[in-house]
Amino acid sequence: MIFIDDVRANEVMDSRGNPTVQATVSLSDGTVATAIVPSGASTGKREALELRDGGDRYMGKGVLTACANVNEKISEALLGLSPYNQAEVDITMKTLDGTNNYGEMGANAVLGVSMAVARAAAKSLNMPLYRYLGGANAVTLPVPMFNIINGGEHANNSVDFQEYMIMPVGFDTFSDGLQAVAEIYQNLKKIIDAMGESTAVGDEGGFAPNLKSNEEPVQVIMEAIEKAGYKAGEQIVLALDVAASELINDEGLYELKSENRAITSAELVDYYADLCAKYPIKSIEDGLSEDDWEGWRILTEKLADTVQLVGDDLFVTNVSILAEGIEKDIANSILIKPNQIGTVSETMQTIRLAQRNGYTCVMSHRSGESEDTFIADFAVAMNTG
Repeated sequence: MIFIDDVRANEVMDSRGNPTVQATVSLSDGTVATAIVPSGASTGKREALELRDGGDRYMGKGVLTACANVNEKISEALLGLSPYNQAEVDITMKTLDGTNNYGEMGANAVLGVSMAVARAAAKSLNMPLYRYLGGANAVTLPVPMFNIINGGEHANNSVDFQEYMIMPVGFDTFSDGLQAVAEIYQNLKKIIDAMGESTAVGDEGGFAPNLKSNEEPVQVIMEAIEKAGYKAGEQIVLALDVAASELINDEGLYELKSENRAITSAELVDYYADLCAKYPIKSIEDGLSEDDWEGWRILTEKLADTVQLVGDDLFVTNVSILAEGIEKDIANSILIKPNQIGTVSETMQTIRLAQRNGYTCVMSHRSGESEDTFIADFAVAMNTG
């Protein structure tokens, strides 16, 4: 029987120059696999805990404690277990941690090991990771969402909304869609430069110009689509990640600083409805605060028939919170970020609940990423297209 022979972790750097956890799992047949954990900038309050060291080193963002937890505690608990029983591996780590948010071991420690075990198991069987995780049912390539203008917590500019994205929905192949988006992106750069604005980029690679309102990025993107020779609304549609939890103030109003006003949930929903009527916006992520469930109800009633309403901070990939949202008919889609919940198994459980209830699932990176490609395989494995 093949078993887990060794588990180790060390610090590596993410795309923002902060430390993160790299886990390495070795099997008794000589298979070795690694995984690197991402990190978010705008995070939901109910996310699993990312364990950081504090202190002066790396401005408090070191992960030596999380790595030590892997090397000293998690390793001991997993030695001898089968790598092919992902649920057993993940439950063992959850039991070892003993909290409901991985507050002892750290979700960054646990997830790194969880992903590395899955990758090692697939490698040992000479299977692609997507096929190992998804089996014969892994048949769908996702429609990608490309973040081309950054604002909010992802950029040091005047735009309130965090992400402005485009989706190549009108193409037969992924590669054709990718080509279209690349051409739109390059045209967008020329347009922003001609406006006299900076073409510097934010945390996620989108441009971060100082624009006059939250609608102006949409207008600029529409111009770029036209200049690139594509049809907005047919070949290319738009998506927003508002990250509204970052906008709400102590009075429960949403502060749109670029427009010098603070508005209610209902007014913000009306604002979205107006934007969606004027432009081909087909997806809005975190349109209301994670705590504003009444606002989410209003948003869902008004736009759910025509727009994908994605809960990120709202659901934090948590099966229990998602179940409550389904019961209350809140949103119609969930963002999937494995590091919000902590393990591969728990992420799969959340996806399956969403799919059974007609919610779409959007597999997502974090703003602090690495060269790890796990979620690309995961998206195909779980048909989150």
